[in-house]
Parts: sequence; structure tokens; C-alpha cells
Amino acid sequence: MTAAATPFVAAFLHGTRAALAPGDLIEAGRASNYGARRAAGWVYVSATLDAAVWGAELAVGEGPGRIYVVEPTGALEDDPNLTDQRFPGNPSRSYRTREPLRVLGEVVGWVGHEPAQVERMKAGLAELAAKGIEAIDD
Repeated sequence: MTAAATPFVAAFLHGTRAALAPGDLIEAGRASNYGARRAAGWVYVSATLDAAVWGAELAVGEGPGRIYVVEPTGALEDDPNLTDQRFPGNPSRSYRTREPLRVLGEVVGWVGHEPAQVERMKAGLAELAAKGIEAIDD
């Protein structure tokens, strides 16, 4: 007797500072978590915890960084801000979509990067902003 196939379901994560609850939608068109906070044309998601941790740590605003397990409601595409520009082959498994992400739950107990590493990353982003370069190119 053979076992029935179990469908694989990928976990997608979104790092932010926003306080959300299961069922909430993360939608394009809201203020971006980064840069000048202009309306975001895309919603970003990752299939790696490390990329989601960076998202939570680098998001502007007050309050703790948060990581949510999310369900895309539409098609995903590779995030061109990372894929093949900075990390060929998309090892961060970072994607974007114009459709909402549905919050399924929050990841708790995650460990952030070393504070000095986060400060170096923020300094690099500030340097780019001073040159007029946004961290996320919509």
C-alpha cells in the first residue's frame, strides 16, 4: 500500500513594525516600511526567516519588529530589488505582489541580527537616501 501524497505548502513571511492580527490584509497602496514612506506599489514577502528578520529590523516606525506568516492572495514574482541585482539566483527567496497578503499568524521568539550589523545596514541605507536612491525601487 502506498501513502497518499501530501501537498507541499510553502511558508511565506513578512517583516514589519505594524501590529496585525490573523485575517488582516497587508496591501499595496499603503505607506512603505522604508525610505520616504511613499505609497508602496507592491507588497514584499520572503520564504526565508533571515530576510523577514531584516524586514522587521529595518522597517521605519516605532514599536517592536514583527514577523508574520502570510498567505499570498495572488501571483508572486521575484523581488527585482534583490534578485539578480544583489543576490543572483534569489537565495533570500524574496518576492513581491500587487495583491494582498493575508496574515495567518505571528512568528514569536525570533532572534535578530547583532545590533552593530543592523546599524551598519541602516547607515548604508541612509547613505543611499542622501544620494537620492530609495532602498526599494517600485
